Amino acid sequence: MNNRHDAIVVGSGIGGLSFALGLARRGLSVAIVTKKTGAESNTNWAQGGIACVTDTADDFASHVRDTLEAGDGLCDEEAVRHIVERGPERVRELIAWGVKFEHGPDGRPDLGREGGHSRRRILHARDMTGRAIESALLRAVAESPGVSMLEHHLAIDLVTRAKVDGRTPMGGADDRVIGVHVLDTLGGGVRTMRAKVVVLATGGVGQVYQFTTNPDIATGDGVAMAYRAGAEIRDMEMVQFHPTALRAADGGRALISEAVRGEGAVLRDLSGRAFMPDFHEQGDLAPRDVVARAIDAVMKRTGASHVLLDATQAAHGAFSERFPHINETCLKAGLDPSVTPLPVVPAAHYLCGGVATDLAGRSSLPGLYAVGEVACTGLHGANRLASNSLLEAVVIAHDGAEAAADEASRREEVPPGLPPWVDGSAGDPDERVVLTHNWDELRRTMWDYVGIVRSTKRLQRARTRIRTLADEVRDYYWNFKVEPRLLELRNLIQTAELIVECALQRQESRGLHFTLDYPGRLPLAAHSSVRRTSDRP
Repeated sequence: MNNRHDAIVVGSGIGGLSFALGLARRGLSVAIVTKKTGAESNTNWAQGGIACVTDTADDFASHVRDTLEAGDGLCDEEAVRHIVERGPERVRELIAWGVKFEHGPDGRPDLGREGGHSRRRILHARDMTGRAIESALLRAVAESPGVSMLEHHLAIDLVTRAKVDGRTPMGGADDRVIGVHVLDTLGGGVRTMRAKVVVLATGGVGQVYQFTTNPDIATGDGVAMAYRAGAEIRDMEMVQFHPTALRAADGGRALISEAVRGEGAVLRDLSGRAFMPDFHEQGDLAPRDVVARAIDAVMKRTGASHVLLDATQAAHGAFSERFPHINETCLKAGLDPSVTPLPVVPAAHYLCGGVATDLAGRSSLPGLYAVGEVACTGLHGANRLASNSLLEAVVIAHDGAEAAADEASRREEVPPGLPPWVDGSAGDPDERVVLTHNWDELRRTMWDYVGIVRSTKRLQRARTRIRTLADEVRDYYWNFKVEPRLLELRNLIQTAELIVECALQRQESRGLHFTLDYPGRLPLAAHSSVRRTSDRP
């Protein structure tokens, strides 16, 4: 099998697929590495839609203003304007690739409204927008001769010049990414793949928490790999908890899109009282951080295990037609949204920080790009405005493909003979229980101590326990054969350490980071930042 490509894209969501198509269009050979099937991605789970100015009643200034307000002072205004203003062209490209957004009887786009938006501007495909986009992009990739898809392949670590020659300082100006170690999760072997540029499009980190709306694949792989390679990681404390996850009887958490409140659903306490007007002038359409903290406060004050989302009159009574997927999910849980208010709780949903990049997806480490949820461009700041994520992914993928293709054209060929992967013992260890136990303990620790409301003492407790888990897994990692569950746990622990470190750096409450010890905001907003400075494994 070919282990040499011009570019390797790790991940197969909207960012990765769009980036790969852009690179192939510019003549590069591209390999997409995805640890499940191509269709399994965070994008596939996106319900709401893509925020974009497409209506004459809307304008860029309004979308920029809404984004900045939601971001609570931490957004990069240049990034916000860049992405918002380039959105319409990229949406037209999605349509050209076959994405079919909903239209009204008059033939105009049927635009939804979500929390934090002052206008209706959400393009959607019912409540399965992500799936519609993912399907269209996968078809385009299948028809592109320059792109190959490696399913069931899990990236282990980036290969850098510093790692190869041992003399170049890790993460320094002379260091650069030249390949990836990849595990074939079905065959069991590890391949060392080389490329002129590598693109991380691995999605989010939701599985680091006990309760999340994210799929099982969201284990922070890209952030962890980038950190271990020496790239700058930024604003990891800004983890968005979606306010409304269905609290199923089996303990599961299914996402109930913000678009449901945009179509008239109301949050109520268990007595039936609508409580959001007590917390924000926008009521049920307040930004997500406000709504999540409000629900948390009501639950703690009343001792309730959940609040209620009353959607009985949402979408003018046509709930099942407007939200068929959500309706089916609720019915399977024994709940009819058109008749009964739904029990909902917050759950970990989206990472607003990540690998620090510019507006072409370039990281601080030459040869390494990042796009989508794994990246931190400055668009989201301290809190992501609903449905801005898909917009960011397609804009950065387009601009990044141009920059990466230019870089690849200037780079000399990566020489063959990169060091092969060295595995541990091939035996099946008795200590396998370590994986399950540590996986569960990590996620409970993060939920209890690094959740919606934090304190310095809670963060310090989390850091102490996570370090112990890291030591245990590190010993396991270097002594036994790698397997997917071990690699994902290693990445989750690394991600948890970065979240806690960034949270301890921020001695204020801003956006998604609320701490009891520093309830006020500092006058000037600043990014938290971490970067690996040693070769400690």
